[in-house]
Amino acid sequence: MSRINTNVGSLLAQRVLGQQNRNLSQTLERLSTGLAINRGADNPAGLIASEKLRSEKAALNAAIGNAERADQVVNIAEGGLQEVSSMLTELQGLVTETANESGLSREEREANQLQIDSILHTIDRIASTTSFQGSKLLNGAYDFTTSSVNAQVRDFDINSAKLNHGEHRDVDVLITGSAQHGTLFLSAGAAALDLDGPDSQFTFDVGGALGSRQFTFASGTTLENVSQQVNTFRNVTGVSAVASGGHLIFKATELGSDNFVSVRVTDDGGLDGALLNAQADDANAIDTATARALDTLATSGEVVRDRGEDVSAVIGGIAATSRGAQIAVNTDFLDVSLTLTEDGAQQLQDFKAMSITGGGAKFNLGPRVDIQNQVSIGIGDVAVRNLGSRELGGFLADLGAGRGANVVDGDRELAQRIVDKAIDQVSALRGRLGAFQRNTIGTTIRALGVAVENTSAAESSIRDTDFAAETAELTRSQIMAQAATNSLALANNQPQSVLALLG
Repeated sequence: MSRINTNVGSLLAQRVLGQQNRNLSQTLERLSTGLAINRGADNPAGLIASEKLRSEKAALNAAIGNAERADQVVNIAEGGLQEVSSMLTELQGLVTETANESGLSREEREANQLQIDSILHTIDRIASTTSFQGSKLLNGAYDFTTSSVNAQVRDFDINSAKLNHGEHRDVDVLITGSAQHGTLFLSAGAAALDLDGPDSQFTFDVGGALGSRQFTFASGTTLENVSQQVNTFRNVTGVSAVASGGHLIFKATELGSDNFVSVRVTDDGGLDGALLNAQADDANAIDTATARALDTLATSGEVVRDRGEDVSAVIGGIAATSRGAQIAVNTDFLDVSLTLTEDGAQQLQDFKAMSITGGGAKFNLGPRVDIQNQVSIGIGDVAVRNLGSRELGGFLADLGAGRGANVVDGDRELAQRIVDKAIDQVSALRGRLGAFQRNTIGTTIRALGVAVENTSAAESSIRDTDFAAETAELTRSQIMAQAATNSLALANNQPQSVLALLG
């Protein structure tokens, strides 16, 4: 080399040394931070992907926190309901004990009534004070709000409904098949029993969903009197009777396939008539082809039975499950149960049952803030004024002193029916909360935990330092930097050979 103004070899060595030093610095930075991507220039595409994964992981961790908070809310509500359930069980014992009227003095009954009043006050207090961070849980604050409830809806329960902010949801019902009572018709040929003689008797058994009873009548007994006797035991058998001209109509007191009416004639007394098995409630719908001679029935003791039919319906475009006059759907967006009036369940029609306008306990259990990641559950008011039903004719508050179902001088049968209904209602609410806690919250927490694990693994593979590879790169960079430094020293010394030409 005979030029000294421009040392090309030195420039080359400087460039390579600078590059090796930068590589060495980058390797040291990755090893010291544990991150393969410390700035966008390190890996632009990887930075975008890893930041998105970081965002998703943060949302998933927040969703896990939301689910755990929801679990805590349900735990507190369950604790309150457990105490209410215990007191209802105690109330059941007091009502049953006080029904032993001849074995208890009035003072003892009044003492039991004092206990009942105390229990009722305690239930109300629990309903109004059970709370989470100031939010009341059992006073109806988390029940769903409705409007425009149709008169053909006797009762309803909204377990869950997803609503966007400011949205309302109409519950549209289409009745596709009417509910029916189990119905049997006895043709007596006249308004009174015309038997073979004054000593003849007409005996038959009547059975229903609640039980059975045998009845015996003498000749000349009017069908009206027969129906009155059957109706006296309607709470025992679940069967009522109506006299209509020369017919006696036996009907299950409730709609649906769970309820039936059966009649077995054990002694016809020579009555000339026929028992007809009808498949509809309308007396005009009797199928005469099903007529059976009464003397044949009396001889064989054959039981004639007719079972009711459940209503068939569609709610919001979804085929509903049904039981008697009750219909229900359970989807991700709507879980509702409706009990229709008898007229409503027996008419083929299309109507809006109600409009759900808001309410419910709403939790966001997913990483996105949208309706798909939200769940809701209704928690009703468990105050004594709401436990029971109009259908029974009373609520738990009616067991208070001076009310119609008090145990001192009130209707104790009604009192027990109300307590039974209240126990069923509280148990059903506890069951729903338990299912929500176990199957929704618990499953969600586990699924989110797996998602966090997989998301973290994906982000780690992009952004975290591979120490095995980086330590190998560090060794290589150190050697290359040293080699470049030595090369630069040699290149800087090479122009010295020009001095030999100057002698």
